[in-house]
Amino acid sequence: MNSPSAIPVETLAPTLSAKNAERVGHPYPRGRRKAGPATSHPAQSWLTLAFRAKLAPGESVLILGATGVTGKLAVKIAKLLGAGRVVAAGRNQQSLSTLHQHGADAIIRLDVSANELSEAFVHEAGDSGFQVVIDYVWGRPAETFLAAIAKKEFAVITSETRFVQVGESAGPTISLPAAVLRSTALTILGTAGIPPRNVLVDALQKVMAHAASGELRIETERVPLADIENAWQRDQQRRRPVIIP
Repeated sequence: MNSPSAIPVETLAPTLSAKNAERVGHPYPRGRRKAGPATSHPAQSWLTLAFRAKLAPGESVLILGATGVTGKLAVKIAKLLGAGRVVAAGRNQQSLSTLHQHGADAIIRLDVSANELSEAFVHEAGDSGFQVVIDYVWGRPAETFLAAIAKKEFAVITSETRFVQVGESAGPTISLPAAVLRSTALTILGTAGIPPRNVLVDALQKVMAHAASGELRIETERVPLADIENAWQRDQQRRRPVIIP
């Protein structure tokens, strides 16, 4: 490796656990700094929206957990895929306040009471509802949303909601009343499995093109190799570390 600007995580494999290795950002060499981040998180978000949720132009999208790295990208990518409206929900108020810059049409705070959160979901759903929900948090926010769509205010909404479950930062379990499934047009999907090669290649090509044009970016933190252990202890929800010599 000649004059590296970052150390690939693969070279650290003998000393890193699998769990920690996954948390190291994907570094990129000199000359590719603008497009490099598009090889991981943007591709994941693109596939979640386009391949799993099958987002169609004009549809409304709700992102639960939009203040993390992948959540922010999902907001932007939903717009790039033609979403008519994107509502971003998260707990970090500072990050939430920046999401309009990423394409969010409205924001919802998740760190409020269950009643307030339910009312916010109903209000932002409007008359058309959410055709796609990307959930990075599960736990109380997901439980509150699923209970909200069973309310009478949602009765006039006839479109299906495709709920894609991705993460569980707010908790691994929820309580789901049977009435929710009986009274709403709801499909709950996971993200397991690898898409066909042509779908994966297409997603990578598209996110690389958008990254090269500056439309997709990841906030990164340059971390000296000597400080790698301390870096793993810090909050990495909003930035991804890039290891440097």
